[in-house]
Amino acid sequence: MLQKTYYKTKDYCKVKFSFKPELAETVEILGLNSDWENAVIMAKKKDGSFSAEVNLPKDSSHEFKYLVDNATWVNDPEADTEVPNVFGGSNSVVSI
Repeated sequence: MLQKTYYKTKDYCKVKFSFKPELAETVEILGLNSDWENAVIMAKKKDGSFSAEVNLPKDSSHEFKYLVDNATWVNDPEADTEVPNVFGGSNSVVSI
């Protein structure tokens, strides 16, 4: 799930990413701000879900994917859209 909080006086939007894969130990977000090297580590909650908050510039779109347990790439089913990637799959997109 993506929850967006816009601020009238700020040039960014706070985006809360929430994701609940089955039986995962770690989840990271990669690709935000075109950064596929430095992951955003999501915090694990008691119910098994993961969440993270990120500030993203207004009037922008960002491709991203979740990396589950350092092994499995997963798209967000509730992302704004998906676009094809160079690996023959697709990436999730969040639009601010």
